[in-house]
Amino acid sequence: MAAPTIFSPTRRLAARRRALRLQARSGAPRYLLDDMVEDLLERLAFLRHAPTRALIIGDWTATLVERLAGVMSAEPAEGFEEERPYPCGEFDFIASLGTLDTVNDLPGALLHLRAALAPGGLAIVSFVGAESLPRLRAAMLEADGERPAARLHPMVDVRAGAQLLQRAGFADPVADSRTLSVSFSSLDQLVADLRSQAVSNVLARPGPPLSASAREKARAAFGSGTVETFEIITLTGWAR
Repeated sequence: MAAPTIFSPTRRLAARRRALRLQARSGAPRYLLDDMVEDLLERLAFLRHAPTRALIIGDWTATLVERLAGVMSAEPAEGFEEERPYPCGEFDFIASLGTLDTVNDLPGALLHLRAALAPGGLAIVSFVGAESLPRLRAAMLEADGERPAARLHPMVDVRAGAQLLQRAGFADPVADSRTLSVSFSSLDQLVADLRSQAVSNVLARPGPPLSASAREKARAAFGSGTVETFEIITLTGWAR
């Protein structure tokens, strides 16, 4: 049975391409990916896993290509399809950073990822999780009033992440989360940061645009000097 179409592949592709363009600008925000990359390197050191043939998906900073040996990089914005079998395999390490939270068939994508690992290979998947952006959600509800619309897409929580790893057949599956707090001068700054990091709305059926008055309500509800929270979920598993 085909997975339901929650996300628009076309809008997802456009959002990632836009983010890549914005990341080329000086001072572009990249704290979400920087956090994921730093955490990944710490996990590899703790596990004493030194890959010699690795695939890194979604790292537009190129940090991991520079730090690890034998690395291939892939990017959905450049045609890499995570919901299809990988064109090559037998990797001893695969990392996916900030991409799998907006695929329609996440269980299938994890199956393809595991199939591309050599026996004993390690997978680390990180993305923004369900406890993220509570202040933005509240501001959107305030703006929409009695007729709330789809403004933010559904996100995966830790429990579902662990279940997905088990379903995909990973050995020793682990799902954990951490929070990242960021201060914003305004709602507009937050929205600009989300777009620059490919975390904007890519729903197949998004809500109607906010009216000018609704946007002002949202700005007032969000406030200034507001600390917003991002939850980063990380899934770790081994190929048997």
